[in-house]
Amino acid sequence: MNGFTILRSVQHYVGKIRTIRNEIRTQRFMNELPLSIRKDIGWPDMYASGRRNDN
Repeated sequence: MNGFTILRSVQHYVGKIRTIRNEIRTQRFMNELPLSIRKDIGWPDMYASGRRNDN
């Protein structure tokens, strides 16, 4: 394993962490919206159904 491979592995890991943090931040923001707005955009129903298909 050379240095370049290790660097790519670390970058991939950091990218995954960044993605997870962004998803958590978005979920918190969406959950703070008023109920009427959340219903209009289909939160969390639309999000939850999309997440189930990704796994």
